[in-house]
Amino acid sequence: MAGNLLKKYQTMRDFGDTPEPAGKIKPVKGKKPIFVIQKHHASHLHYDFRLEMEGVLKSWAVPKGPSYDPSVKRLAMMTEDHPYDYASFEGVIPEGNYGAGNVIIWDQGTWEFIEPGDDAVKALRSGKLTFRMEGKKMFGEWALVRISGRGKKGDKGNEWLLLKHRDEFANEKIDVTEVAPRSVVSNKLVDEVSPKKVWQSNRKAGGKGTPTVAAKLEKEAKAATKSPRRSPRAASSRSRSSRAQSPPKARPTRRRQPR
Repeated sequence: MAGNLLKKYQTMRDFGDTPEPAGKIKPVKGKKPIFVIQKHHASHLHYDFRLEMEGVLKSWAVPKGPSYDPSVKRLAMMTEDHPYDYASFEGVIPEGNYGAGNVIIWDQGTWEFIEPGDDAVKALRSGKLTFRMEGKKMFGEWALVRISGRGKKGDKGNEWLLLKHRDEFANEKIDVTEVAPRSVVSNKLVDEVSPKKVWQSNRKAGGKGTPTVAAKLEKEAKAATKSPRRSPRAASSRSRSSRAQSPPKARPTRRRQPR
């Protein structure tokens, strides 16, 4: 069965034209599984949320992106499994291909299964997956819950909700998609990706010691308290990069305009 996980993905693409990886099933090893969130400007801007599982990337399209507000439930449409190599893809899918448009790696890191039960695959099939994320923008406990009982004609059971659990990272005052819109690999906005750079499988993330989004927000909150008259331009210039490392607790701060 595992050998067929990428069949749908591969039949939907012409790999002679698109730079996306055809990919293979990745053998499961002892390390923590990875996650990647790719900001994708196709016919509509959305976020592709991917969790490594069964040697592939289980994938959901999240139109509005993740929210740190526990009261906000984001629609997440489950899509075809993607190859593990797709986690490194940042570039442009050419016109005429499925999902044509610009793609950046908005966040990446590792994730850890929490519940229900002791098997992430079984939990996913049951329609509920709770997990902990450790990335550069995404931290703490999150959940994916399948929506059931809508009774829609043609419902394929691929509608889920992505939501934040109430923990030390929860924050209803900050929209992380606005505060940190850039790639954690290239530091580019999604519409700045060059069509000449369609495959970046070996690009590395931010260097050691680069502050996390949470750390930046905390620092700006302290600076705002000490210097309340500081200009908005000066405040926004403090976070030109959206790359990060270790996650301190996020504190509420003033909402800023997207870069």
